[in-house]
Parts: sequence; C-alpha cells; structure tokens
Amino acid sequence: MAKIGISVKIDVKKLDKARFFAAQSGATYVDLTMFLDPDNEGQYGDHGFVTQSTSKEERDQGVQMPIVGNGKIFYGLNDLKGGGNPSLMDQQFGGRRQQSPQQQMPQNNGFNDPEEQIPF
Repeated sequence: MAKIGISVKIDVKKLDKARFFAAQSGATYVDLTMFLDPDNEGQYGDHGFVTQSTSKEERDQGVQMPIVGNGKIFYGLNDLKGGGNPSLMDQQFGGRRQQSPQQQMPQNNGFNDPEEQIPF
C-alpha cells in the first residue's frame, strides 16, 4: 500500500474540552475523525474535513460533531487516484525522504492541571 501524507489544520477554539482525556502518562488527548475525498478538492485546496470523534452510542443516536478543521493530501495523491506520476515529495526530494528529528514538547510547562496547559 502506498504511503499518504496529509496536512491537517484545526481550529482549537472549536474543540469541546469536555471530550479531552488524560493518559496514564499525563498527556492530554482528544479523538478526532477525518473524512477524505481525494477525488474532490475544495475551493481552498483541501481534500476533507476533521471533526471530534463520537462514541458508538452517539453515532447510533445520530449525533454529529461540528467541523473543527480540514485536511489536504500533500503526498501520494497520484497513487490514490491510480496515476503513475511522481508525487510532490518525490519531485522535491528525488524520491528520498528527509527525516527531521522529532521535537519533544515540555511535559508540564509549570502547570499542574492538564487543562491549564491548553492555551485557550
């Protein structure tokens, strides 16, 4: 299966903080769902949208979450469409992917409450 690169933009002010949860490690998470349609590009070049995830019970009840962002396929779009043309990444880097070192976020930022770490 081909690899696909997707860039995502999210308006964090639209996120429902009540759906955030803490992991055993102390990290704060939120579940998101992305719907992609590689065959239809939106007016701003996006290929889909992002919502906060719903539980099975909520889906059964027809609950729909608001759109909180969008996504754009930037790598592998031609492979998805069945074309043999090289992707943007292949054109820019000659088929070689450059790996950047992962940046680590500070664990606590001086705050004790995970909610205080969220900048909104």
